[in-house]
Amino acid sequence: MQLEANLPLNSEEQLLQTAITYFQDIIAPQANLLDQSPQALKKALQGMGERGLLALRVPQEWGGAGVSELTYRHFQMLISRYSGALSFLQMQHQSAGSQLVASEHEALKQEYLPRMGSGEVLLGIGFSHLRRAGEPVMKATPVEGGYILSGIVPWVTGLGFFDDCIMAATLPDGQALYGVIPLREMDQPGGGQIRFSEAMELIVVGSTNTVRSELKQWFLAADRVVCIQPANAIQENDAKNVLHHGFFALGCAQAALDIVERVYYQKQLPFIAEAFNRLSDELETCRHKMLIATAIEGAFDDEGLPLRAWAINLAGRCARAAVAVSSGAANGLDHPAGRVYREALLFTVAGQTTAVMEATLEQLLC
Repeated sequence: MQLEANLPLNSEEQLLQTAITYFQDIIAPQANLLDQSPQALKKALQGMGERGLLALRVPQEWGGAGVSELTYRHFQMLISRYSGALSFLQMQHQSAGSQLVASEHEALKQEYLPRMGSGEVLLGIGFSHLRRAGEPVMKATPVEGGYILSGIVPWVTGLGFFDDCIMAATLPDGQALYGVIPLREMDQPGGGQIRFSEAMELIVVGSTNTVRSELKQWFLAADRVVCIQPANAIQENDAKNVLHHGFFALGCAQAALDIVERVYYQKQLPFIAEAFNRLSDELETCRHKMLIATAIEGAFDDEGLPLRAWAINLAGRCARAAVAVSSGAANGLDHPAGRVYREALLFTVAGQTTAVMEATLEQLLC
């Protein structure tokens, strides 16, 4: 099965073809290196900027590509097929762009959006902690001229890659404030501080420099506020966009099947071909249903969670198939089957909510 064979036949096909060429010719040969080397990963991200691939959902009037939802989903599957590390890193920047597009602060949009597509300026995000129940870990206190931010953000990706970061904090009334802060250690004259931990030792995409951030009495000026959203807005958005991270899982599944196919041509064992064909057919069905759900608003509304869980399940099963056919070699740190197996773990939990966790477990029990 070839994802490229089903590209949408519209004006955005050229952009996707640019992405395919870059991913196949430049990214695929160094996918294992990108998983381990921040320097190589940074160069790969810059390459995306040189090709105008870093602000896909930013409207053209703001300097982005302004692609359709369907084209963006194809892009997600493509990039995760060739590199989980690059996929995960650029996802932060693309999400920051979407946040800024929705902002009502025109000056902030003018400052960042026109430069995001080329990578002249790069932004990260730090708001997954809003999904956590209990006492907020990052709080915002209104003061004259802005807000004081204090607390921790357990998970921020891209230290050393991104210039700034859209950070979220909880206001006293429960609303969520999103504001732009520097993604580097800094001190303010009034005593405010931004500090970061060492990069976390992760079993996959460790090269993305994911860290823990701590803010102490950091003054966020009102003109750095992206937006203020109602309490539980992130949960509502997660439910609305439940399929979003599922497309990365589909790309991961295809990456695993690429390995299975290569091994078949080496070993010529009929049962490998049988496994490849059956898994490919199932992946095609899942992909087709998810794309229909994206293209037709309201389609499969009640099946969003099961479809997401199916994509996660497929990524795991296809990755195990890649490991099985690769035999003991898959245990090597530099073997693509081991990397894709670890990437399947990443896309199992990326953007996870309690509902997604439940649906994932239900799939495992079937």
